[in-house]
Amino acid sequence: MGNRYPARPPRLSNVFRKFDPPLYFITFCTFDHRPLLANESFHNYFVAHMKRKSNEGIACGEFVIMPDHIHLFLRIDPHVYRLGKTVGFIKQALSKPLRDAGIAQPHWQPGFFDHVLRSAGSYSEKWDYVRNNPVRAGLVECSCDWKYQGMIVPIRY
Repeated sequence: MGNRYPARPPRLSNVFRKFDPPLYFITFCTFDHRPLLANESFHNYFVAHMKRKSNEGIACGEFVIMPDHIHLFLRIDPHVYRLGKTVGFIKQALSKPLRDAGIAQPHWQPGFFDHVLRSAGSYSEKWDYVRNNPVRAGLVECSCDWKYQGMIVPIRY
C-alpha cells in the first residue's frame, strides 16, 4: 500500500494556524476598467476608511491607487474575517465616494486577484512591482511622484 494523500491541499487557515495571519497582495479593478479612482477625493476616502478598519482587524499596509485598479497589502484576522467577504465589503464601502460623485454602478469588476506572500523577498518583489506601476503606465516619471499611494499601517513580513 502506498502513501495516502488528501483529496485537497490543506486550507490556509490550517497552514497559518500557528503563525501570524497570512499577508495578502490584493488587486481589484473598476468595471470596464473605467478610470475612476486616481483623484484626491477617492484617495482621501480610501485612506480614512482603511484607517478605521485597522482598528477592527483589517490591516492595510502599503497601497497604490491607479486610475482603474487598486493594489494593496492586506492582513486580516482569520478568526473574524474571510478574505473574499472582506474584499467585497471594502469594494462596497469604496463605492460610496463614487456614488457621491454621481458615477453610476457597477463600479467594480467581479472578483479580485490575491496572492499569499510567503517570504520577505516575495513582499519586496510585489511592492517593487506595485510602486512602479504608475511609471510603467506612463503617469509619472518617478514612482515617488505618484500622489495616490501610501501606507495605512506598517505590516511586517
